Amino acid sequence: MDKGCILVTGGAGFIGSNFVHLALSEGYRVVNLDALTYAGGSFVLNDLLRHPEHRFVNDRIENREVVDIILRQHAPSAIINFAAETHVDRSIDNPGIFVQSNVVGVQNLLDAAVRYQAGLADHESRSFRFLQISTDEVFGSIDGAAATEESPYQPNSPYSASKAAADHLVRAYHTTYGLPSLITVATNNYGPMQFPEKLIPLMILKAVRELPLPVYGDGGNVRDWLYVKDHCRAVLAVLEAGQPGGTYNVAGGNQASNLDVVRKICRSLDRRKVMTGGGSHEELISFVTDRPGHDRRYALDAMKLMTKLDWKPEADFETALEETIDWYLDTPDFWKPIIGSSYDGHRLGLGKPELVELTPARAATG
Repeated sequence: MDKGCILVTGGAGFIGSNFVHLALSEGYRVVNLDALTYAGGSFVLNDLLRHPEHRFVNDRIENREVVDIILRQHAPSAIINFAAETHVDRSIDNPGIFVQSNVVGVQNLLDAAVRYQAGLADHESRSFRFLQISTDEVFGSIDGAAATEESPYQPNSPYSASKAAADHLVRAYHTTYGLPSLITVATNNYGPMQFPEKLIPLMILKAVRELPLPVYGDGGNVRDWLYVKDHCRAVLAVLEAGQPGGTYNVAGGNQASNLDVVRKICRSLDRRKVMTGGGSHEELISFVTDRPGHDRRYALDAMKLMTKLDWKPEADFETALEETIDWYLDTPDFWKPIIGSSYDGHRLGLGKPELVELTPARAATG
């Protein structure tokens, strides 16, 4: 069944590529706009490029002309924006890149969407949607009850501030221009094909090579872990049945400290691979200086999504984590070229902003 065309931006990234696969399997035609930065590339596109209902455009969301051409030529019924710079450490070193992509880029998409919707027939205009993918980091560190969709934004890093700014723009365009927009706010994602600067893949690949496992501070920072496929199902549910102007929290229900997650990875690898000289992979854990402004805990209340759109996370964290570890062990073609060509050992996120060439970080993040 042909459900029509959607424009997915950032569809060569970790979450975006997983969503593109889901959308194609559900009968959507997809135009995938991605700049192919360091965190997205040919590996995740291999299967997609062979799909007859997938079209790929290599460009940036800031490019007004390209976005307008895509909308005019393919007439999508929705724009779903996954495109973003996402690594907190990099935002501390170079906030300008995050503002350019996560704020200016989103404004360009919103302007294009308003122009595009104005030219649609009435029934097409009513069904058109703009869906922004956001992060739980916009709420800042959570001390008590989990944040709801009505909780105030209190971003504490340049990354989360840029995402918060984008969310505010999306809401403003809904109120000011009547753009039928939606926002999903998700907790920490994990799963296969995640670029190895994030906590889980970084620790897996360092532990496999028996390198020190850098854990920020005391390792007590708590995150709620959401399996990427569960997240993508939530995005699809919001796209198809969400109320325009609404925000929907997406949570995995798996709160754990960074240190606990690293220890789970180590114990899992102990069962798979004997360390040189014996011992446990946990002996590789090394506590390093915390990054500036490191939020202590993120937590989201996803009851609105669960009750109104009948969504719930399906993945069991322990099982999905084991499957994720297996994927990285079984798929060195994904990560070996990244490590061999890009990792320079330079730690990012030490609180000294400067213009630097973007290279993958080697410090754990949450």
